[in-house]
Amino acid sequence: MRLLYPLLIAIQFLTRLPVQLRHLPDDRQIGRSLLYYPLVGLLLGACLAGVHVALLNLAVSNMLRAALEVSIWVLLTGALHLDGLADTVDAWAGGRGNRQRTLEIMKDPTSGPMGVTALALILLIKFAVLNNLFMQQWYLLLLIPFAARGALVWLMVSVPYVRRGGLGEALAQHAPKRGAKVILVLFAMGAVAIYKIPATIILSTTVLVYLFFRNTIHRRIGGTTGDTAGALVEIVETLALIIVSIALPLLERWV
Repeated sequence: MRLLYPLLIAIQFLTRLPVQLRHLPDDRQIGRSLLYYPLVGLLLGACLAGVHVALLNLAVSNMLRAALEVSIWVLLTGALHLDGLADTVDAWAGGRGNRQRTLEIMKDPTSGPMGVTALALILLIKFAVLNNLFMQQWYLLLLIPFAARGALVWLMVSVPYVRRGGLGEALAQHAPKRGAKVILVLFAMGAVAIYKIPATIILSTTVLVYLFFRNTIHRRIGGTTGDTAGALVEIVETLALIIVSIALPLLERWV
């Protein structure tokens, strides 16, 4: 049970699945929970894939199915990453290139028009892609949450955490950095071995998005915060859905 405790911490933090901790975790346990983030991504993906297959078998209309899947996606995560995306977009728009002002706006619990617009666009894109997702493509819902949380792990172990006392400070300071990187590589190799081209497309998209995102936050605030980490998850998920939905049909025509 002691070995699984960091996994329970990760599930409780990243999802709204009913997990209860026996005691408040210490900083070391919080740091070790980062190792399980990709596994939690697979768990979320398995839930979404199960819903996708079940709704298709029930012959629910595509639009209703997509709307239900997006809603369940949001409910499973408690809109945690969406909140980070909204705060990040508001801060980037209102900060006007100033580091301190950007961080101050990010702390504001309310969402401005730019943040709300970003949320609407993200959810609209997810809905549109899921509306055209076929039965045999259920595995994409498994891979994409996994890849996004893998990017989150790499961000937390590779980029300075700049907000003292922030939600992710203990996570960033006590994360086993070398172990996290090894686990990410092994998970990525396993995904490519099993799902080959789709996994390669999703992971390549994730890497490119991560590199661009990391450079962007470095230039503006010198590192990451909990909000920018959440924004990264949403951006990776959305762009991976877009790229894979375009690339797979093209590959099927050429092969």
